[in-house]
Amino acid sequence: MKQHTVIDSPYGPLTLVADDGVLCGLYMTGQRHRPPEESFGPRDETLFGAAEEQLEAYFAGELKEFTLELRLDGTPFQRSVWSELRKIPYGETRTYGELAEALGNPAASRAVGLANGKNPVGIVVPCHRVIGAGGGLTGYGGGLDRKQRLLDFEGQTALF
Repeated sequence: MKQHTVIDSPYGPLTLVADDGVLCGLYMTGQRHRPPEESFGPRDETLFGAAEEQLEAYFAGELKEFTLELRLDGTPFQRSVWSELRKIPYGETRTYGELAEALGNPAASRAVGLANGKNPVGIVVPCHRVIGAGGGLTGYGGGLDRKQRLLDFEGQTALF
């Protein structure tokens, strides 16, 4: 059974969704590929304590790696991309091509980009850390402004 809550963040309201008590979604306002609200289940303010604590610590610059249990529903390829995203260290970036190489398929950078865009648990699964081959910002479901702000934030706090 799915349940959700909405929390404040420096990047706007975040909707957290859990399936049987396990985090399966973190969505920003106006996010591309955001499921319809009615699919989030009833609101529950008590279920998300660990996620809220870790997100609060992350936004304070005190948490560099999330340890939350996740339920990521997607194709096997998408799940492999999302797993690889979790390996990108805080404050660092990778290109779509580098991720494709790490997955053993250097020609799959476009598919990696599509899977990246369908990431259901943004920030926790750090799809914002993926950039274009030339080092420029490319698509981000939460918007390029948020992506730049997240990268700037991590870049500033990575040294501490």
